[in-house]
Amino acid sequence: MLAIIERFGPMLIDGALITLKITAISVTLAAMLALPLSLLRIQASKKLRWPVQMFISFFRGTPLIAQLFLLYYGTGQFRPVLMELGLWGFFRDPLNCALLTFTLNSAAYQTEILRGALQSVDRRSIEAGRAMGMPNLLLYRHIVLPLAYRTAFPALGNEAILMLKGGAVASVITVMDLMGQTRRAFSQSFDISLYLVAALMYLTISIVFVVLWRYAERYLNRHRILQQRRRSSRSTILN
Repeated sequence: MLAIIERFGPMLIDGALITLKITAISVTLAAMLALPLSLLRIQASKKLRWPVQMFISFFRGTPLIAQLFLLYYGTGQFRPVLMELGLWGFFRDPLNCALLTFTLNSAAYQTEILRGALQSVDRRSIEAGRAMGMPNLLLYRHIVLPLAYRTAFPALGNEAILMLKGGAVASVITVMDLMGQTRRAFSQSFDISLYLVAALMYLTISIVFVVLWRYAERYLNRHRILQQRRRSSRSTILN
């Protein structure tokens, strides 16, 4: 295995960097889309909710690889139209298609996560803000969104990890991410241990991400942690 790592290690590292790039860009863009979509999702008007609900149902109810094929191979059916619009250069690049597909897929999941978090915000906090005369913009900025994101933060981290692993399907449309480079190296060596190395690399990336995400979660909830410590110390003194 050491000889395989020495021979194909640079290829796998390059693929891992592409994987991290795809995951970071798609999850970040999805987060930017998820916020306005989640706000539309909780509106009382059905005309505002139904388009978002259909978008979420499609991308959560169909396989990621099917979505990728529809976008990458399906847009080829409209090549003349896309060329007239000047968009063919974007859609003929498999990396761009993978980024767009993963962004839309992750946005659907993140929208539902944020929707649940927004609806779980304590109504007393909202009423207190309104009693202080805060307009809706300030109310969401200073009360609703901070509380919602603190609640949704662990689930958003899980979604990022799922996208990191699910993004391996990009290799089927010739994107040279970690799995794509692994398949390429395997076609040259026929050594099955390459897939074990790739799996360990995915595992290492996931573990590092989880550790960093937990540190960020503790930082966001530092006030709650301090309050819990104070309560526990008081109960210990009283006992």
